[in-house]
Amino acid sequence: MTAKLCPVILAGGGGTRLWPLSRRYYPKQFLSLDGDKSMLQKTLLRMDGMNSDIEVSPATIICNEEHRFLVAEHAQDVHQSPGDIILEPVGRNTAPALTVAALKAVANDILLMMPADHVIRDTVMLQDCIKAGYRLACENFLVTFGIRPTQPETGYGYIRTGREPLEEYDEAAEIEEFVEKPDLQTAVKYLESGRYYWNSGIFMMRASVWLDAIRKYEPEIYKQCKLAVDGGAADGVFFRVDKAAFEQCPDNSIDYAVMENAPKSEEYRAALVELDAGWSDIGSWSAVWEIGQKNGDDNVTRGDVIARDTRNSIIFAEHKLVTTVGLDDVLVIETADAVLVGNRNKAQDVKKVVDDLQEKEREERLTHRKVYRPWGSYESLDAGDNFQVKRLTVKPGKKLSLQMHHHRAEHWVVVSGVATVTRGEEVYKLNQNESTFIPLGEKHRLENTGNELLEVIEVQSGSYLGEDDIVRFDDDFGRVEEKK
Repeated sequence: MTAKLCPVILAGGGGTRLWPLSRRYYPKQFLSLDGDKSMLQKTLLRMDGMNSDIEVSPATIICNEEHRFLVAEHAQDVHQSPGDIILEPVGRNTAPALTVAALKAVANDILLMMPADHVIRDTVMLQDCIKAGYRLACENFLVTFGIRPTQPETGYGYIRTGREPLEEYDEAAEIEEFVEKPDLQTAVKYLESGRYYWNSGIFMMRASVWLDAIRKYEPEIYKQCKLAVDGGAADGVFFRVDKAAFEQCPDNSIDYAVMENAPKSEEYRAALVELDAGWSDIGSWSAVWEIGQKNGDDNVTRGDVIARDTRNSIIFAEHKLVTTVGLDDVLVIETADAVLVGNRNKAQDVKKVVDDLQEKEREERLTHRKVYRPWGSYESLDAGDNFQVKRLTVKPGKKLSLQMHHHRAEHWVVVSGVATVTRGEEVYKLNQNESTFIPLGEKHRLENTGNELLEVIEVQSGSYLGEDDIVRFDDDFGRVEEKK
């Protein structure tokens, strides 16, 4: 077994079912729902210690272009150095993502594809299952990891396995069929049969085997991904696939594109390894309640919460005191700009709320009041006719782009740290409680050359205050032609 194990982490997606905590530009893989690390960070750390048994390469992360700096920052914060951060210009589902990763890998590599937005509590058990899957993948099996059902769940796809374990592989079973999400009556039958597993969405196979299979079953995906990789370009730690080619790629999942076809063929063998490691896909707020630490009333709470005569509920307070009285099975999620109140048993319908927000073109579906940038963050504090107030937080050693605005002027007040300000031809320092004015049309830049966070209150005034009123002249993050 000389093949390297190459984790491939899919960090795309919008996480609409966990609104309002999850937004399009800050989806659930960046949230810390089960401890102090984000789900992406925990996914990156799941391979720690594996090198003693199997040579593990640095992870490949695949994400949306708009999330690239968040992905890099989350990896850096847990001292992980990905081998590649591959940027998708548009989402095209899991089969193209894995194909791009396989094209970038060495043909002999064993790819382990894991979504970045799942919870797995038992890392030791996970690694034992990965080792079992690795042995199968080295024998050219297409491997998936299944979860033994604990209830007749209608929200998951299922996998039917053979009646007996695979010969010479007691830890695995041959896959007979992938089946769609069932109705309740069918799900009960699946549970009683003992041969059906929930589809975890985690897959493992040799890169060359995947490429051969995707070329056979979905030749257009292979063709467009090959063009996208061949026409791609490196940008520091990022790799951008060719936009035009990738946009022409069909949208399809690993399951539909290959895994459903493999059991019916004589060319490929598909195997399932049971994963009993405390897995959850965190597909709704009910799932957050399931994995959460409950108090004596079976409530999961976070933040400043007082729950009186309240049971079986999930209550998150991000900014304000939240109180409840005389409620059961409720969902209350408070953020700076939105509050969700609902029945916990109807948590799947949160996605419909996001659909409503999209139809009404509400900003709350896209961003929080606090927006993360590669240099730090900004938070909207107040706004009105012809003015807007923000709090800018700039990390040590970081600086905003050299820029100007056509429609607004800005006032900056330093509340902590020391700011280095460029205004036209001037460069000067601002200490705490000092301020400056940036006239409309003036080139300017804000920089933190110190060792502590820099916090600045920015007051914008003008006829138009949109984020697209920025002309960049120089930028450390390659955004000269992008919107802020």
